Amino acid sequence: MRLALAALLLLTALPARADDAAACRDGIATIKAELATSPPEPVAKTLRKELRIAERELGEKEYDECLDAVRDARKALAR
Repeated sequence: MRLALAALLLLTALPARADDAAACRDGIATIKAELATSPPEPVAKTLRKELRIAERELGEKEYDECLDAVRDARKALAR
């Protein structure tokens, strides 16, 4: 019974992880595109930092932390 429950939980989490991975990659592409527009230096500095974090977390498959970095980059753009 426990094994079946664990398998069910695992299977329901897989699509969410795939969505998070895609959102992470999209966010990284967005940050790179914003950096290409030559934003003001304080914003560019934040974007470079968050890009570095997001790319590292993508490589580690820590998608929630990647998405946190993408959110922080978007906040910097809103200022």
